[in-house]
Amino acid sequence: MNVGIAYAVLSALVFGVYLFVMKRWFTEYPSPVFLLLTYSLVPIVYLPIVFVSNEPFLPAGNRVNVLSSVLAVTAVTAVGLLTLFRAIRVGEVSYVSPISKIVPVFVLPLEVGLLGQHLSALQVGGVVVATAAVYVANWQGTALLAPLKRARKSRPAQLALLSAAAFALVDVSKRVLMQELAVEPTTYIPVMAVGIAVLMTPLAFRYQVPPGWRGDLPKFVVAAMFVAYANHIVLLSFQLLPASIVSPIVNGQAIVAVILGAIVLDEAQFRARLAAAGLAIVGIAMISVG
Repeated sequence: MNVGIAYAVLSALVFGVYLFVMKRWFTEYPSPVFLLLTYSLVPIVYLPIVFVSNEPFLPAGNRVNVLSSVLAVTAVTAVGLLTLFRAIRVGEVSYVSPISKIVPVFVLPLEVGLLGQHLSALQVGGVVVATAAVYVANWQGTALLAPLKRARKSRPAQLALLSAAAFALVDVSKRVLMQELAVEPTTYIPVMAVGIAVLMTPLAFRYQVPPGWRGDLPKFVVAAMFVAYANHIVLLSFQLLPASIVSPIVNGQAIVAVILGAIVLDEAQFRARLAAAGLAIVGIAMISVG
């Protein structure tokens, strides 16, 4: 298997566990509060990687461009995160999470249209199959097209779609940052984390923090580690592959989350979740071979 694809698969597994943990541990926290506490801890838990790396924090010669580009992508990331967490709070995670992960539907035309990326027919087919896997994971045992019809009127679904569009732009931007601008993960992740924490601060103060938040600090440290190291792995993948290939694999995290929910929480439609996992594996294989 291509090293970049292996990184993408690993990051999908880590992000999937993170989605599940987030729903289990932090449902009582307003989204801006959760994001502020988690992303404030990301630079701290990420320090070992920064120390081990020999890369300069900012590339010489284009530091202003790199910093402004990372901050711009961070702002779009914040929009995607806020809409995603809002969708999860007002909707069912097994319904909202997969819809929010149809990011490749938006990534493929963006990368082909803006960056002139070329994929083989087999790879395009793999992207379609992997994206279909996310849709099957969302299936609730009704008519196959019912979730899409419901999405037209469902506020959580609309928020999830907005989140998917935002993250598609982020994914394409990450590819540009990692490949064209040669930005290292050890630059991107600390700047992104601090930027999101700063953006969340005024929003977080509008909410009352649950009284037991200090007791939950160890859980927030774990969440921050998921965010930091999963992002590091996925950025290694973006250094090697086009966004249109990385995105459908990484967004398989939704399948990991709903399978964990089905196993641990005894949620319904377990067979559909397994079918979705099988489709995702087929899609990844097609992308790898292509």
